[in-house]
Amino acid sequence: MSDTVIHCKGLVKSFKVPKKVEHPNWWSRAASLFHREWEDVQVLKGLDFDIRRGEFVGYIGANGAGKSTTIKLLTGILCPDGGTLRCQGFDPYGQRYAYTYNIGVVFGQKSILEYEIPVSASLELYRHIYEMDEAQFRKRLDFYDEILGLGELLHVPVRKLSFGQRMRCEVAASLLHNPSIVFLDEPTIGLDAVAKREIRQFLKTVNEEDGTTVILTTHDMNDIESLCERVLLIDKGNMIYDGDLDRLKDSYLREKKLRFKVGSLRDDAGYQRLKERATVMATDQEDDHEVWCVDKDVVDVPLFVKELLGCGDFEDLSMSEPELEEVVQHIYEEGRV
Repeated sequence: MSDTVIHCKGLVKSFKVPKKVEHPNWWSRAASLFHREWEDVQVLKGLDFDIRRGEFVGYIGANGAGKSTTIKLLTGILCPDGGTLRCQGFDPYGQRYAYTYNIGVVFGQKSILEYEIPVSASLELYRHIYEMDEAQFRKRLDFYDEILGLGELLHVPVRKLSFGQRMRCEVAASLLHNPSIVFLDEPTIGLDAVAKREIRQFLKTVNEEDGTTVILTTHDMNDIESLCERVLLIDKGNMIYDGDLDRLKDSYLREKKLRFKVGSLRDDAGYQRLKERATVMATDQEDDHEVWCVDKDVVDVPLFVKELLGCGDFEDLSMSEPELEEVVQHIYEEGRV
């Protein structure tokens, strides 16, 4: 497809790791210091996926599932052992120099800014690396200042910035050259709520206004729910889900949670019949709120709520969707979607 920017077919990657060997005596242990046995561990086992231009995709999985290895392959750091991989028409590893002009990478735990010099000096360095002209450079800085408020930070040494301020500058530096694809690895890790909201809003704006394709890996499910419409879920090197985020939640967790406070009842018998059809989770002792769960595959939820409201007067009635974190936890407990 013409709008496909990342094409991955049968992607395979293995690493050599020391083989665990039982040593019956001290001589065997001493010999292992000079001669070790190795074995191949397959980290990725034939991944297939395509990502279209302008998509904001969440790439999630447990630790050791293969997320970081995939990102290193997509950014050209590692060479795949098998399969087909094309990003923007490039072979990321074989054409790494030309390819890197088209991508931006943000690692939440690794800085690309020089620690001792002002932010503006680091950005000026990247302007020359990416061969940007002065007018283009100033236009991007004005754009970042409008969204992230970078103006007051540009002349401050990186070492004097707070963590949230530094991450705003890190994201700006990584996207300075207006890349067509951006890879984000835990971009909001360790940030407070305000800083997270600023980074999320900036990334959403870049995605919408510049048509930038964004691949986000994170353990913060709020990032995924706030930014991504599509999710890739990986487990032990296998892709176990690729699709719409809402469909994943709707299809996997069937329960809807109702929370309400009973004012007065006109139909106590009807209320008790409805209560028997639900799973009563708890009663909040502080404000006397009931918490019920209903199975949407067994109960017609809108009709259930209508009948409940007909039983009396209720306060603060709300219905909540399952959290993505719950969905992922259930999936890993069963090992499949």
